[in-house]
Amino acid sequence: MKAIKNSLLAIFLLIIAISAFAQEKVKTNFEFLKLPYAFNALEPSIDSVTMRIHYSKHHRAYYDNFLKAIAGTEYEYQTIGEIFNNISKAPVAVRNMGGGYYNHTLFWANLSPTPGEPSAKLKSAIENRFGSMDAFKEAFSKASSSVFGSGWTWLVVTPEGKLEITSTSNQDNPLMDIASIKGTPLLTIDVWEHAYYLKYQNKRADYIAAFWNVVNWTEVNNRYEKTTQKK
Repeated sequence: MKAIKNSLLAIFLLIIAISAFAQEKVKTNFEFLKLPYAFNALEPSIDSVTMRIHYSKHHRAYYDNFLKAIAGTEYEYQTIGEIFNNISKAPVAVRNMGGGYYNHTLFWANLSPTPGEPSAKLKSAIENRFGSMDAFKEAFSKASSSVFGSGWTWLVVTPEGKLEITSTSNQDNPLMDIASIKGTPLLTIDVWEHAYYLKYQNKRADYIAAFWNVVNWTEVNNRYEKTTQKK
């Protein structure tokens, strides 16, 4: 009888331990990804000095301050998407630093010294939505030039599966619940002055024109494929 009681007690304690383990929260592993090319790889479109400062100083600061902002809070256990989905309720530091961290990570990935071309599927979708690739680039460039102050311009797939061009201020992005146009980002350009001022000074339009020389269409194609597969 005693042996049975001991066995039942052991099973009960094991169940409690398993339950506690299952309920234990796991911190999200936010990474500062290595730049996928050398600092000078995008020259002459984007100069090496700007790339080094932009990545090593600006992006790194957003990442470090984002980790500080979420330390000891519920946000440590959420994905970046979950955080952005309720960003209107988050502290300003989480919104600004989290946006700066994510936006720059996406920006580096959609640049390449070997830009490639839009896939047939993406090109067709762009042409159906904007009329032509040239018309799309013109609309995207105009939106980028029109951002007042600092911010970003994006090509996104909306929840309805439609391609849209939208701009956000500061470090906001279309994944945030405060965005005027929400969607999954495919392509973005950073139009903060620190992204271009050393080379282009106040000539933002020249920086935007050079941006098209280094767009990583392979990455953009992959994002579009993954996004549309979910629809």
